[in-house]
Amino acid sequence: MIDIKLIRENSEAFKTGATLKKIPVDIDRLLAVDAELRETKKKLQDIVTEKNQIGKSIPKLDTDQKKEALAALSKLKEDEAGFNETVKTLQPEFDTLMGQVPQPPAPEVPSGEDDTENVELRTWGSIREFDFEPKDHMELGLALDIIDMERGVKLAGTRNYFLKGDGALLHMAVLRFALDHMVKKGYKPMTVPLLMRDEAMRGTGYYPGSEEQTYQMERDTLNLAGTAEVPLTAHYMGEILRQETLPQKFVAMSTCFRREAGAAGKDTYGLYRIHQFDKVEQVIICENDEQLSIDFHTEILTNSEEVMQAMNLPYRVVNVCTGDLGRGQVQKFDIETWMPSRNSYGETHSASRFYEFQARRMNLRYKNANGKNVFCHTLNNTVIASPRVLIPILELYQNVDGSVTIPEVLHPYMHGKEKIEKS
Repeated sequence: MIDIKLIRENSEAFKTGATLKKIPVDIDRLLAVDAELRETKKKLQDIVTEKNQIGKSIPKLDTDQKKEALAALSKLKEDEAGFNETVKTLQPEFDTLMGQVPQPPAPEVPSGEDDTENVELRTWGSIREFDFEPKDHMELGLALDIIDMERGVKLAGTRNYFLKGDGALLHMAVLRFALDHMVKKGYKPMTVPLLMRDEAMRGTGYYPGSEEQTYQMERDTLNLAGTAEVPLTAHYMGEILRQETLPQKFVAMSTCFRREAGAAGKDTYGLYRIHQFDKVEQVIICENDEQLSIDFHTEILTNSEEVMQAMNLPYRVVNVCTGDLGRGQVQKFDIETWMPSRNSYGETHSASRFYEFQARRMNLRYKNANGKNVFCHTLNNTVIASPRVLIPILELYQNVDGSVTIPEVLHPYMHGKEKIEKS
């Protein structure tokens, strides 16, 4: 959420930001409601002051003056009731409009309509040239008996799957390697709840906007989290932290759930776009300092690149354009990994910084050196997500005989096994 004072002072910047992000919001209506609310609340405060003054004077008044004072009190109470009704009507509209205002993108974010206009910053690794006809990950998975999509669909519908045997072990190996990497770097490991109240979804900026992508448990008024970002970022929701405890650096491995509403016919083949997956997520909660946030943004991106480099997976980093940014993101970098079956890079990571957008919505603050309560800054990034990352691993590490060589850093997590072969 944005500080309303900033919107009052520079409404055009927020109108422009909303246009760039392609997020509709009526800033003019918001300002009109805000002005009326402020005026009404001022009148209510004036009424309270006048009522108190009259109340204190009544004992000193004669009979006729008391009647006039009581009549004045009665009129004030009528006015007060009317103004309270106005506030009762306007406040929900104000809150709704405020929840819709996107944070303007940073100046260094490229303008663009969608992900096709994201700007490549750098690449890493060499794209493998095959001297045989390579198979895609599903062909490999079926032949090696490590992926079973058919029975996953039978039990749970489209975009569901089983990972079997060495496929399941490889999936867990990737996750555990990424988790261990982050713990070694000083991030605190967390296990997190996956069912979130609406307050946590709103606080982290997923509501409004992502309701259609979320599995909602209406009976219990709970939501299945699409990422550990939600519980990790909302961990201290409503609290005031001590400045000396910052930054807080968390890492969590969790199952994630996405409805993929509106994705019919898009990336339906294989393991790229599925309803349930596992992810290692990193979150930083830090002081309210823009340069510090920018530095931490570089750190979390580097953490993920180190994991990809350790597995020798070629990738590129892109600066996500304005039209592909979410409501709260100031800037986002994606890591896209080369996937031979797509003959292109596919998104595997997203690193975002929010400044105080999420913290303001969650009322997450810290007490600074001057004793003032200040909103924190928040950032997050994928460390690894599987089974999507299994696509480049299986396809890039495949051999002419149909076996798959396991990346060396994963050998300890595969009980020393170096290759997946057909049994």
